[in-house]
Order: sequence, then C-alpha cells, then structure tokens
Amino acid sequence: MAHDLRLPLVRLVDGTGGGGSVKSLETMGFTYVPFVPGWELTVANLSRVPVVAAALGPVAGLGAARVVASHFSVIVNGTSQLFVAGPPVVAAAMGESPDKETLGGARAQTRAGAVDNEAADEDDALAQIRRFLSYLPTSVWESPPRGPSGDPADRREEELVSIVPRDRRKPYPVRKILAAVLDRGSVFEMGARHGGSLVTSLARLGGRPVGVLASDPRFYGGGLTADAAEKMVRFVDLCDQFGLPIVNFVDQPGFVIGTDAERQGTMRRGARALYAAYQATVPWVSILVRKVYGVAGAGHGNAAGLNLRYAWPSGDWGSLPIEGGIEAAYRRELEAAGDPVAQRAEIEARLNAVRSPFRTAERFGVEEIIDPRDTRPLLCDWAERAHELVVQELGSGPKGRGLRP
Repeated sequence: MAHDLRLPLVRLVDGTGGGGSVKSLETMGFTYVPFVPGWELTVANLSRVPVVAAALGPVAGLGAARVVASHFSVIVNGTSQLFVAGPPVVAAAMGESPDKETLGGARAQTRAGAVDNEAADEDDALAQIRRFLSYLPTSVWESPPRGPSGDPADRREEELVSIVPRDRRKPYPVRKILAAVLDRGSVFEMGARHGGSLVTSLARLGGRPVGVLASDPRFYGGGLTADAAEKMVRFVDLCDQFGLPIVNFVDQPGFVIGTDAERQGTMRRGARALYAAYQATVPWVSILVRKVYGVAGAGHGNAAGLNLRYAWPSGDWGSLPIEGGIEAAYRRELEAAGDPVAQRAEIEARLNAVRSPFRTAERFGVEEIIDPRDTRPLLCDWAERAHELVVQELGSGPKGRGLRP
C-alpha cells in the first residue's frame, strides 16, 4: 500500500520477524531455500517514499533487516536490542557469551551506525519518527513541506564572529554554529554517535527544510573517516532523493590518515562520499568555515556544478595543511639546514604570507568571503530560491544512479 499509494511507511518492530526456527523442520517435513516475500517492494520503497523504523524490543534476523532498511531508524535504550543473531546462537556458533545489551544494545548499535538514533523510551521513539517525517514530502513526487517559522531571516548572531579560534589546531562547538544560523529549534540530528567527525542533520531555513552537513573539529580535527564517509553517502542520498537542498559547513583537513585508517578502507569509502556529492542534483551551498584540504576537501560539493561557496575570513585551504606539508615538501632543505627548527619557521613564515583567503577570492576561487554574521540571511535567501528549483524538478520520480565504487 505504501508503494502504490505513495505514502510514508513506518515500521514498529519487536521480534525476529522472519518466523524461522529449526523446530519448523519437524512440522513442515521439508526445508527450503530462504527468500523474503515482498522484499522487492522494500527495495523499491526506499526510492519512492520515506521509510522509518523503530526497534521497540529485542530484534533479530529479518526483523533487524527491516529496521535498518530505512531512511531513519531509532532504538529504545534498555528495552530494545538489535542483532543478526541473539546470544544463544552466537554462543553456539562463535564461542562467545555476550548478554543481549552488550551484543546489540542501543549504545552499541548507534555507535556502529546500524541504527541512527537512540530513544529514551517508546514515546521518545515515536516523537523522533514524527519529527523526522515533518521535514520530508510524502513521496518523491511531492515537494518538502514548509513549516512555520517565527525566526527572522535577517537575524545576525554576534557569537559567530569569534566562535572559530585563531589557532587553527583548536576545535570549536560546531553545533553552536548550526543553532545560530538555522531556524531556532529546527535542528534534528541523525547518527550523532557514528562517524563523529561529520554532523548530519535535518533543519529549516525560513521554514524550508534543508539537509545539513557539518565538519566537527572535535573528532580528528574534522577529518573524514571511513565511517563519516559512509554516513555522508547515506545522508546525501536521502536529501537528493526527497528534494532537500543541502548546506555544508566545511572544516575539512582531509581524509584521516594512519594504519587504522588504511585498514578501514578509508580511501574507497571516501571516494564513495565524493561520488555522492557529485551525483546529487539538489541545490547545494558550501560555507567554508575553516579548513578545506586535499581530496576530501575537494568533495565538499560538486565543483563542476552550481555549487555556491561562501567563505568565512577564517578560511584555510590548499592541497595539504602546512603543519604536515612542510615536512613532505621541504624535506631536503630541512635536512641540510644547520638549524632545522629555524629553517622550518622561516619556510612557514613565507607560506603564511600568501595564505590569506582574500587572495583566493581575488582569483575567483570562492564566490565571496562573508561576515559570519551574514550567514543566516544569505542562506535563508538561498533556501527560498533552492526550493523553487526543487519544485520545478518534481514529476520525474525516483532518481537512478550509476554504481559507486
């Protein structure tokens, strides 16, 4: 019905959902090759209508698959767990003996990214589902609903002037920036415990729904991890499918490096994130808050498309941050120096002399450098025009995409 009537689908799941048990062998007298009746509609619905799911009790097997096969999922803390197989099966097959909460509790699954959000109780879970759906159209054939907004579009917050530290290595509370720029009380964050260096939220600008990406410098300096890249792909696909314009608050030093990052396949998963940004066709605007470096920085938006870039005066960009780039680019010069420390300071001073973001703007590398206090008025104006473009594109139905690497 959700598929044919083009209506949102809400799944409230408690149990395995598959009905399978070894006891069925005795009653049936035969076995079968597994299949999932109606799964083709489950697949199709993700491209047609909003699909949300709540785990309200212990959920395993097919029930767990139904929870995660959604645009937004929530799990109730303490009373719900989600797993491929429960503790008895794990003990028999793997020799482990975890309890249900350790194996698949709310904290574990939201950290892993299998489930988006945790809920304090069932009422909270249902409230989060209602709020998520309030940002989305009923189907891809409809436009996102505009909500009421008593927040002035010309509001300018003084704290934005000083919120980014002059020391590029110091973090700042990125969620304060979102609260100051977006409609008051409208920010609905998804997946906060997973891929912490990237914040993904639904919000409103002048009452108009938008998707929000934001680098969080408290985690790896905002660097894109494998988990954050996967999180970005899923969120951008959601916004692109349902016509939500995307605002990206960028402080990206690049892909996270190191042995652990390589073991997680960061480059492949990071390339998928770049594909998501380039394949998205919804209006996109990037606010370059601070760092924009390397291949990951290049994926802040589609450089070949209509991607507006407004930069704050704290903008800092290039191929590599100078903190690590000097050692790579000037290695021989440093090794030959009588005083490597003094030589490094001299090189850094030379580079800093040409790092002003205004030099980039003069060469049209960004559209405009703005007073941070003007960010909200600019974005509210942008959101109005962006939604006009979304409405013009309605009627084409679900979007098709090529294979991501």
